[in-house]
Amino acid sequence: MPSLRLKRARHMPGAAAIAAAVLLLLACSSTPASPVHSPSPFTGGLTEGLIAYVADQGVGVLDPTTGKSVIVAPLQPGTFRVAGPVWAPAPGVNHPVLYFTVHDVRPAETRTGAGVVPYDWLFRSDPFTGTIDPIAASVDSQSEGPLGLVANSHYLALTVGCCTTYEVDALDLTATAGPLKVLSKPPSQPAFFIEGAAPGNSGLLAVRAFGTGSWYWLNAEAGVLNPFPLSLGPDDGPVVISADGTMAAVAMPDRGAVIQPINSALPLASPSAGVTPAGTASPRPSPTLSAPKRVNSKLQHPDGLAWSPDAKQLAIAVGGEIQLYSTSGADGTAPAKRYLTGANVIGVAWSAPIEDMTFATAKAGAGPLAMVDALLNATRLPAQADTPANRPLTKVYVWQFDSTKTSPIESITDAAPSVLAKYPPLNAGVVFHHWAATDTWGLLGGCYRYRVVVTGSVSATASTFGLGSNALCSARPSATTTSSPTT
Repeated sequence: MPSLRLKRARHMPGAAAIAAAVLLLLACSSTPASPVHSPSPFTGGLTEGLIAYVADQGVGVLDPTTGKSVIVAPLQPGTFRVAGPVWAPAPGVNHPVLYFTVHDVRPAETRTGAGVVPYDWLFRSDPFTGTIDPIAASVDSQSEGPLGLVANSHYLALTVGCCTTYEVDALDLTATAGPLKVLSKPPSQPAFFIEGAAPGNSGLLAVRAFGTGSWYWLNAEAGVLNPFPLSLGPDDGPVVISADGTMAAVAMPDRGAVIQPINSALPLASPSAGVTPAGTASPRPSPTLSAPKRVNSKLQHPDGLAWSPDAKQLAIAVGGEIQLYSTSGADGTAPAKRYLTGANVIGVAWSAPIEDMTFATAKAGAGPLAMVDALLNATRLPAQADTPANRPLTKVYVWQFDSTKTSPIESITDAAPSVLAKYPPLNAGVVFHHWAATDTWGLLGGCYRYRVVVTGSVSATASTFGLGSNALCSARPSATTTSSPTT
């Protein structure tokens, strides 16, 4: 069975330009972390949470109390490269849901041959309703897809791009709708890999610099760098931090994982002479661990790590399965439990306790393939435009609008100069037999819709589509409110 395994990107020798940019950003901030509050215990429901994973068959959830598992977002082997999953909140939902990304790895189209246009997709899946929603899509013919998907209760972040152009993007999970925010993008800013996130409502994201391998906190709210409190190497990571913010588990290159004490609420930078301190952060519980502790150093590099809700267990995705370890056990102790052996698990995440839900209520959705293929169908050039002679003459104009309310954009039928002046279109262009919006995460889900006019080589042809549905939200009995797009 083809593997969904995603290889970690390797590092190139450091560059002086990156180091200088990092030092400049470090000099600009002393912002402390936001406090994290431990959740109150409860009885009933999924008191030990659920373990989410990615395996050959798709994205699934597993009950750690019984070992039962179910695929909630099926994936066709050999179709997608996957990052995630992560647990995070969603607007209007009283339980955590799953986020993951896919990158289409099917053969790409060429000038003379059929195929796909490779896209990166960010999806949200509710394992208790079976629904799957597209958050955003981005054409990507250069890389192998997003890297290092992480999330807390405030932000979801990931790395996209390739080589010296790696950028860090973040989604504000507290907003009902809107685009992803670029946090760091070369050449004006350093290239980073996302490796982890501080828990709770914090805006602090653990990043590792491309080239130098140095670690920092990247503040998603302020857009600046702060020193990272642990001394980690260029090949270490990812890192996961316990819910109370006191312990960090770090994946090592070839010797399993290491648990280290951390206090992500400590002031993140000492004030320079003559500078007024920015203040100290709210107190957190003191770390229960005083020195680094190895978790089965006989293991190879873990593909993923996740803390149990009470931080007494560590789930490790390694060797294609999930292994559970007691955090109090000695190095080399065998795993307390093993799940999904032979399933080719490559990602793992452990939710907080979930009230009013049981494992029996988890259900499978349809998976993302239909939406991925629907976008390819919506962006296919008209047959008359898709010829060697006409493709260079073809022009594509794309507008975004909020379909919860009537918009003049939805009735555009041509690309007259007066229309373009009044309603500037998105960046878009022809890609062999399809067209594509060319900005990173240029297409958004929810109630955003896109009006398209194809002209130049053919008579103007207009159409409307959306990532999840072509129907306008205003046509539904009860439309979901979203923020208005910029037009």
